[in-house]
Amino acid sequence: MGEGERFQLGTIGALTLSVVSSVSIVICNKALMSSLHFIFATTLTSWHLLVTFCSLHVALKMRFFEHKPFEQKVVMGFGILNGISIGLLNLSLGFNSVGFYQMTKLAIIPCTVMLETLFLGKKFSRRIQFALGILLLGVGIATVTDLQLNTLGSILSLLAVITTCVAQIMTNTIQKKFKVSSTQLLYQSCPYQAGTLLICGPFLDNFLTNLNVFAFKYTTQVTFFIVLSCLISISVNFSTFLVIGKTSPVTYQVLGHLKTCLVLAFGYILLQDPFSSRNILGILIAMIGMFLYSYYCTLENQQKAVEAAAQASQAREAESDPLINVENGTTVATDTVGQKSQAWSKDKD
Repeated sequence: MGEGERFQLGTIGALTLSVVSSVSIVICNKALMSSLHFIFATTLTSWHLLVTFCSLHVALKMRFFEHKPFEQKVVMGFGILNGISIGLLNLSLGFNSVGFYQMTKLAIIPCTVMLETLFLGKKFSRRIQFALGILLLGVGIATVTDLQLNTLGSILSLLAVITTCVAQIMTNTIQKKFKVSSTQLLYQSCPYQAGTLLICGPFLDNFLTNLNVFAFKYTTQVTFFIVLSCLISISVNFSTFLVIGKTSPVTYQVLGHLKTCLVLAFGYILLQDPFSSRNILGILIAMIGMFLYSYYCTLENQQKAVEAAAQASQAREAESDPLINVENGTTVATDTVGQKSQAWSKDKD
């Protein structure tokens, strides 16, 4: 099996793990919050990250992966930024209607595209932009019901979108720049993410719910679902870093909207949640957008692979025959002095 095929299988595995674990944790948390009334989302997330770090530490001691330290300031800033983005998203939900919160999540994709284009020089073809537009339209139809605006909620939503986009872009760029795996990055950043949320989580939840997380009555059933949620979160956190590292922040957001559609469908099938024709129409349009995005991404990746192979082949041919200078698609033989001069100039460039 070639390296390209192994990479594709790894990417498919990461995407599958992300979808399965995310849908599972949403269903688990829905039972925990809706049925058992444990509504302390930020504190629960901090426990998720703490359990993830502990599990990774055990895996490190068992030598499942290698610890690879790199710039501590980068790790600390990245971890704290991730924690802040989670807190801001929860605040955005607390101060806005559900419909406006869904619009906030939809805004993450165009914001990510804009930031990557402006600051990283990444180009998105018109086909990709068209597919993303269809996807966002479908998810918007399926999930956005009411749009009640207020100044504070809008500011919090804007900050949540910006911090989330930057954090996800950093997840991708840090892995490539420092040549660390998703597991290594998650292991080193988890303490800072967990610490940020452990400190501010109880205060944030108290502010949003007027309830104290430490005064909550922890029955056996509540404790079971909390433990189950924390265990599932290990896969969620790991697959998040894995998907962004193997693909891109935009692809991860597209995958996130697929999860949203699946959660709506599972909610209707398993929990008998209300489901309208508008939901069905939105999900179908979103699925078309996801299919087009996947198809266009595959086409463009194949084109890049062919171009890279052609360039590598030309480079090998040039190295194998130093007496031939290839320029503008024509082969020109020059005298010995000219050959040496051109070869030296080419190497220098």
